[in-house]
Amino acid sequence: MIHSMTGYAAASQDLGDAVLNLEIKSVNSRYLDISFRLSEELRFLEMPLREKITERIGRGKLECRAYLMAQPGQGGVVRERTPNVALLAELGRMEATVRQALPQAQALTVAEVLRWPGVLADDTVAPDQLQSVALALFATLLDEFVASREREGAKLADVLQERITRMRGQMRAAEPLLPAAIAAYRERLSAKLREAVANLDEDRIRQEVGVFAAKIDVAEEIARLVTHLDEVERVLKKGGAVGKRLDFLTQELNREANTLASKSVSGQVTAIALELKLLIEQMREQVQNLE
Repeated sequence: MIHSMTGYAAASQDLGDAVLNLEIKSVNSRYLDISFRLSEELRFLEMPLREKITERIGRGKLECRAYLMAQPGQGGVVRERTPNVALLAELGRMEATVRQALPQAQALTVAEVLRWPGVLADDTVAPDQLQSVALALFATLLDEFVASREREGAKLADVLQERITRMRGQMRAAEPLLPAAIAAYRERLSAKLREAVANLDEDRIRQEVGVFAAKIDVAEEIARLVTHLDEVERVLKKGGAVGKRLDFLTQELNREANTLASKSVSGQVTAIALELKLLIEQMREQVQNLE
């Protein structure tokens, strides 16, 4: 399976007088970039959650949210809590120091003190118990998140395969046109040379035309395009972290399509080359979303 870098999952766990909510979402990125938005009482979970993510995810810009929400009828209080006396004393000492240096400074209100991080201690759920519940819930959440990226990756693989099929069709259409286009161009060039240099011998004309015909022969570019498409299909079937490899291959495909367009001496072949460039660009846009 291949994975998209776009995914989303959410989960919740009833803790009695509160609900633990977890959410994770991601978009594409060159590297693995993880950010957390955790409520104050859950900040200690950042490191274990980060470890769980790095075990399963290779690339993407991820945002993980975790917060506690009061149950209905709890009056907005998440859990019964009591003030941290030691922290209150420390706040009092800091306020006294500030007021001594800045007498005009306003005193802290009770509401401000209670909102201070760590002031309200939890009397019902110990941190180790909360961590155990959160990590178990997060394991389920991460499974769903990875599954969502797999589903998105499968859709992207189908899109890429459809573009590959269309590109192969364009190249099959181009192959029978090449000999006739080169022959017609060789004849036109020979006629122009004869008109320009009336006394030029036929051997020299054939020699010059042959050299130029070799320069405009695009059979090699067609062969390399086929080879690159074979490799794209092989990588898609292999699965895993394919984004960077496919990005490189789309660059190579685009380079060959550019050469095909620049060497073309036929309007039909030029149109095919432009269609190939469009399909390659569409592939590249999709590849940017793969892990």
